[in-house]
Amino acid sequence: MPTPNIPQKSPLPILVEAGKTYYWCSCGHSRSQPFCDGAHKGSAFTPVPYKAEASGIVYFCGCKHAKQGALCDGSHKALWN
Repeated sequence: MPTPNIPQKSPLPILVEAGKTYYWCSCGHSRSQPFCDGAHKGSAFTPVPYKAEASGIVYFCGCKHAKQGALCDGSHKALWN
């Protein structure tokens, strides 16, 4: 499995709207982090959909190593030890 680029060493707080789907960049090369801008084209990466259940701030993964999708799970802490 290819290794993603790490654009940020911490989560990205984003205000989301209930019912809206956001496409998280999994490759780390998008210039509109944390969202996909198509920079993955030609690679093994694909954007990961995230549908907001409620409006408010959510923390998207900035290191691209979250184990279960688009939201931060603290995986970035293990990358720097």
